[in-house]
Amino acid sequence: MSRETPGTSNTFTAELSFAHIHQLEPPIQMEIARPTPDEYNVFYKEYIDQVPDAEILGVLLSQKLRMNDLLSSFPESRIDYRYAEGKWSAKEVVGHIVDTEWILTYRALRMARNDSTPLAGMDQNEVMEGANFDDRTLQSLMDEFDHLRSASIVLFSSFDEKIRSRSGMASGFSFTVRALMYIIAGHVEHHMRVLNERYL
Repeated sequence: MSRETPGTSNTFTAELSFAHIHQLEPPIQMEIARPTPDEYNVFYKEYIDQVPDAEILGVLLSQKLRMNDLLSSFPESRIDYRYAEGKWSAKEVVGHIVDTEWILTYRALRMARNDSTPLAGMDQNEVMEGANFDDRTLQSLMDEFDHLRSASIVLFSSFDEKIRSRSGMASGFSFTVRALMYIIAGHVEHHMRVLNERYL
């Protein structure tokens, strides 16, 4: 990701816990429509287009399981591999996925709570320069993503249609909560493909 650009409960939310989320198999059934182009900046269309035509909460859960499978089998010799000069290492790509998920989920939460404060943009290169991914293990990044994604699913499952339709400003552009849910999924989809195609 480069520089850009009160809910009613339901049965699923009531029964969900962190213990359950690690055992569930997708799909999770909730009717959540895909965002329309007026719900996000055009920069993110590429990400949203990569999200499968399936229920978004199920997609998010499926990605959690697929990321675990991908990274668990990642060869030790490729963790610090860079496919070209100046490119991030595989471990830095995973760190970028995690950092971006934190930021986008935070944006979604602020907007879901009807906070109209414009939110700052994110420069992925500045964020990477401040990171210490070289000092961390791939397993620690996997664990962080796993817990963060589980928490995101619990949060998003608590939103009703009114909340998902709320919007706010980030990086100078308007986004709905629903669009951010799809952007989160599309961003991970994009980078999983990059890891498979360029790092393995």
